[in-house]
Amino acid sequence: MDCHGDADIRAMIYLDYQATTPLAPEAFDAMVPLLRDQFANPHSAHRLGRAAAAQVEVAREEIGRLLPGGGRLLFTSGATEAINIAIQGASSGDIVTIATEHAAVLDTVEALRRAGRSVTILPVGADGLVDMDAAAQAIRPGVALVVAMLVNNEIGVVQPVATLAELAHEASALFLCDAVQGYGRVPIPDSCDMVAISAHKIHGPKGVGALWLRDGVKPAPLIHGGGQEGGLRSGTLSPALCAGFGVAARLMRERADDDRAHVERLSMLARDLFADWTLNGSAEARYPGNLNLRREGIDGAQLLSYCRNIAFSLGSACASGSGRPSHVLRALGLTDAQARGSVRIGFGRYTTPAELESAAEVMNRAAAAQAAP
Repeated sequence: MDCHGDADIRAMIYLDYQATTPLAPEAFDAMVPLLRDQFANPHSAHRLGRAAAAQVEVAREEIGRLLPGGGRLLFTSGATEAINIAIQGASSGDIVTIATEHAAVLDTVEALRRAGRSVTILPVGADGLVDMDAAAQAIRPGVALVVAMLVNNEIGVVQPVATLAELAHEASALFLCDAVQGYGRVPIPDSCDMVAISAHKIHGPKGVGALWLRDGVKPAPLIHGGGQEGGLRSGTLSPALCAGFGVAARLMRERADDDRAHVERLSMLARDLFADWTLNGSAEARYPGNLNLRREGIDGAQLLSYCRNIAFSLGSACASGSGRPSHVLRALGLTDAQARGSVRIGFGRYTTPAELESAAEVMNRAAAAQAAP
């Protein structure tokens, strides 16, 4: 592969599954009739509206099958909105979260801190796992909400969500799980009170996500209007996006074993192919489809620019272009140079071993040339 060629975008190797996943053909097919022909407003009372609403409810039920039992599912524009509803709408009181959370969490709690709320940010160890001693000290009576990501989007580390939820409940606090990267891949503990998810991370469409709420949990709404979604999220739903989300969720459930085995095989292959790189984060407590790797003497941004036919990442897509080292990697104790020498490769259902081998060959060659004295 020529890194410098103007290749057709279809020839690119896609290794950025944490930023977004390829849309499943089955999800696309489910969406087309609802965009083209069955266009009625799902909140209208006439027969066409009721038919569209029925499609929404089928999707809602399918998505819920991968979530804790009971509760209710609210459709949102994405996980960022779901997280904001859960955090901003929670009852007043202290908030506890983790230093490696997504910006949707950290920026939201920072805004609340500036408004007068008490916020505690828990540190993590060099493996990316939360300091449980610090968590036990911080999660105390007076805390209203604990927020933790199930699978970290940058380094793939799986946090002890069930234990954190137990600490939250002992302090009479609610527990919000950001399950965007874990939904359909890593079991979501039944002890969660709120769960945020996103369609485009599971081969569904962009522009739709959901917030699951345990029975009895009702955050205050952020958006006021028509009172849709139980009064917690006003606005007209897109039946097409909901249906695509539902089909993607069904495929995650039906293909769970095959997808898991495929990703594990790719992960083992990748660890061999990138043997000269150092893994960032825990080698054991992790989702195998996310490898954050660093190599001395390289600059990840230059590597990304050189390898134009490979789509990989330097960290969160939401923070790309900021010029700042990853807050997640800095929380692990990495220096700025080590953080800038790190890249994230993510793979999944549609990645082939041949693609991974070809990408590794190019990336390793480019990294070696860059690191050479």
